[in-house]
Amino acid sequence: MSIRQGLLALLEQGPMYGYQLRAEFETRTGATWPLNVGQVYTTLARLERDGLVEPAGDDRDGHAVYRITDAGRAVVATWFSTPVSRTSPPRDELAIKLAMAVTVPGVDVRAVVQGQRTATVRALQDYTRLKARAADGDSPQDFAWLLVLDSLVFAAEAEVRWLDHCEARLARMAADRAASPGVPAEAAADAVTEAAR
Repeated sequence: MSIRQGLLALLEQGPMYGYQLRAEFETRTGATWPLNVGQVYTTLARLERDGLVEPAGDDRDGHAVYRITDAGRAVVATWFSTPVSRTSPPRDELAIKLAMAVTVPGVDVRAVVQGQRTATVRALQDYTRLKARAADGDSPQDFAWLLVLDSLVFAAEAEVRWLDHCEARLARMAADRAASPGVPAEAAADAVTEAAR
């Protein structure tokens, strides 16, 4: 997630101060990715250092207001026109956890998969309930929140399918080991039992 570009995109609508930017960001994303206001101000300081925003004075209440520069507008335009790169996928904690689980002796990988599936299905149900209660998407902010919810629903559905795939692959691996010549009958039976648990 790019907070930097998100804040710049919000500043294209007009000058704002940190708390306003935080509130706008969270409104448009349904607070799915809550921002710490300190993170917003740190990002604003870096954007100013890089010449992408500049101070625009203070508002009536003394808040330091920022506005986007022409260089900042160019960054936003490039961000919107450039596809998100999939060549460096973000670290996925679940994929890392399962990769470690299958290589560390004594870990019940099937239990790890089932525990995650339960949690993911619960999250999917929560997202679906949120979607049912969400506004119709009449305003741009409501529509933005619906898009975020759709993304969360699709990601959770994909994760459940992937977990099903992982479990099937574990079962096949155990069955292949059991069917391999030279594997003692007791070890083969243990492998099949372990995969079936």
